[in-house]
Amino acid sequence: MPLPKRRHSKSRGAKRRTHWKLKRPNVVECPHCHQGKLPHHICPHCGWYHGEEIITPKEAK
Repeated sequence: MPLPKRRHSKSRGAKRRTHWKLKRPNVVECPHCHQGKLPHHICPHCGWYHGEEIITPKEAK
């Protein structure tokens, strides 16, 4: 297998790692309870999705 003949510089390694970053999750407002939720997911607060109740959320203890 081929191996590099010379060491890569710090800037060259940093250029390769520029895309290793985290993105903030896209949060949208639930139309039923107006809490934040992920798009295309059931609302964890009220259990509604696309105008109907899918699950009954667990009650707070």
